[in-house]
Amino acid sequence: MNEEVRPLNDLRLKTPRAAAVAGILFAVLNITANVLIRLSIPPDPANGDFWLEEQAKTVALGLSLVPISGIAFLWFIGVVRDRMGQLEDRFFSSVFFGSGLLYLAMTFVSAALAGGLLTSYTLEQDLLIISGVYTFSREVIFNITNVYAIRMAGVFMISLGTISVRTRIMPRWLSFLTYSLALILLVSIGLNFWVTLIFPAWVLVVSLYILALNLHIKDAGAEDT
Repeated sequence: MNEEVRPLNDLRLKTPRAAAVAGILFAVLNITANVLIRLSIPPDPANGDFWLEEQAKTVALGLSLVPISGIAFLWFIGVVRDRMGQLEDRFFSSVFFGSGLLYLAMTFVSAALAGGLLTSYTLEQDLLIISGVYTFSREVIFNITNVYAIRMAGVFMISLGTISVRTRIMPRWLSFLTYSLALILLVSIGLNFWVTLIFPAWVLVVSLYILALNLHIKDAGAEDT
């Protein structure tokens, strides 16, 4: 029985147009998780550890959203790289890909440390506070999230903005908006807890643009046929 041989071009995996929704999903979940956690945990460690008991469920809910948003962020990176296509530059793409993975890894580490605090408090409340582990962990989480991870997010945005200017995969206004927001992330570190929401909000804007463009191309193709 002879099997029909399909051209290699037909066998290539193609990114589904709806994959742009991944960035929107990441933005919604990330913003929701950040808001739940930020509103539940006092910004100053000196304000006490009451949140470990009173807001434990809210914080746990926010932390449970982090892995899902991380998976969606990986899809978002794939969508952007697919948008670059053959125009992808090895240097800037390496910075773009590497900074994205570092941001994601540090976000996961920070969430894991926060989850560890919640579990430790339920088992050894007094020991956690007296030993200084609570204060140490809080400072580590703060530095990972608001210094290192957010800087990687800024590098991620700058690299994509540069790629966009060179390849015009995004309109110029969006490229310059990317540069501006990235600069805010790099110079405003630690000044405001809510600055971290700039990154997922930016991902949301980029994803909506890509989704709208994909739908426009799909409609144009349908009209041609």
